[in-house]
Amino acid sequence: QVQLVESGGGLVQPGGSLRLSCAASGIIFRIYTMGWYRQAPGKLRELVAGITRGGSTNYADSVKGRFTISRDNAKNTVYLPMNSLKPEDTAVYYCNVRPGATEYWGQGTQVTVSL
Repeated sequence: QVQLVESGGGLVQPGGSLRLSCAASGIIFRIYTMGWYRQAPGKLRELVAGITRGGSTNYADSVKGRFTISRDNAKNTVYLPMNSLKPEDTAVYYCNVRPGATEYWGQGTQVTVSL
């Protein structure tokens, strides 16, 4: 059974930082691309960042230079350190993996950027 468990969200002031973590189980973690998505109220879920099995990364234009996705295959965990946070980064952040025909999501972690 595939499980993704996100953590690390919270309330932070503009310009602040957070680090999200996603612990995976039930898959051979090291062979799959992992992704972080987010969904703000009233908006569609969007890709924030992805990392392949080989460590290649891609980012949404809105987070380039501020967010950095990484993975630790020994810990079956993918990370998303987020710097210089803006109010428009406020959203529920989800971890994602697609090991086959089915894709899996975590329960999400809320990130709120506000004074």
